[in-house]
Amino acid sequence: MAASQRHGILYQLERLEASEQRSTRRQERHQELEDTESDLEGKILKLRKLRDELKTKVKLQEASARIPITNLEPYEELKNCKENLEMKLEKAKAFFQAFHLTGLNGRLTTKGVCLCFNTAFEGNILDSYYVDVIIKKPLTIQRHSVPVFIPLEQIAAKYLQTNFQNFVYSLSEHLNAYSGRKYQADQVQSGFSAFLARPLQRNSLCTLLSFTYTMDPNEESFPFCARLLYHDLTITLPTSVTITYQGTGATPASWEDQRAVHVTLFYKNALHKVFESFLRVEKNFDCLSSIPRSR
Repeated sequence: MAASQRHGILYQLERLEASEQRSTRRQERHQELEDTESDLEGKILKLRKLRDELKTKVKLQEASARIPITNLEPYEELKNCKENLEMKLEKAKAFFQAFHLTGLNGRLTTKGVCLCFNTAFEGNILDSYYVDVIIKKPLTIQRHSVPVFIPLEQIAAKYLQTNFQNFVYSLSEHLNAYSGRKYQADQVQSGFSAFLARPLQRNSLCTLLSFTYTMDPNEESFPFCARLLYHDLTITLPTSVTITYQGTGATPASWEDQRAVHVTLFYKNALHKVFESFLRVEKNFDCLSSIPRSR
């Protein structure tokens, strides 16, 4: 009897030890997966930054190939005023021609040049912004309609005196990206409000978006809460996506799989395109539900 008790106690201890070891191994595997995921996210951010830098270089090279004079520099005083004026006109015309396809237009003024930045996203013409530059040493911005939250002063300090082309291109990137992010948020708010628990929240630059949503507008519950961050001011896709569960009950078994799919969708697609995909899923489900079942 005593031997049986001792055997039973040892058996229970061995079971507890084995269970603890399994739990430890699961925790270690989970931690390894989290570390791997964190490393992959870091690599993705670096690759995206490299991709955007390469796109910028390609666009600058294309623009430079179409223009004989790459910089619109301050003009030196010439003895022949007519020659000076002709040189200004030729430089300005070549400059505007090179950047016309990127949404930039401009006209000469009595003191310099007035630039017009026409922003667009996915073929949709959006807002336009103006910058008046006085062409003299040093170059100065006389007036502009650029929103206060666009880093115009920093861009001007970096490029305006040394590389006018880069100044124009960098400012154009910031304005287009801002307009693109704002357009996406507006599209979701106006076209997919039924999917949202409350109005979408955003900051002035639209670099932080947060909203609580559902995949089915016919349901009363809104289990998903998303937070999208855009660390790079010159891009229109988020660099960080966080989705948490907002349901009142227990987390559904399929929720984690859905969350992972949604994170990928938000990373790779424009915001309103993601909600369009939710709408297609809902319509397909309704169509399947309406098909009579064979007996």
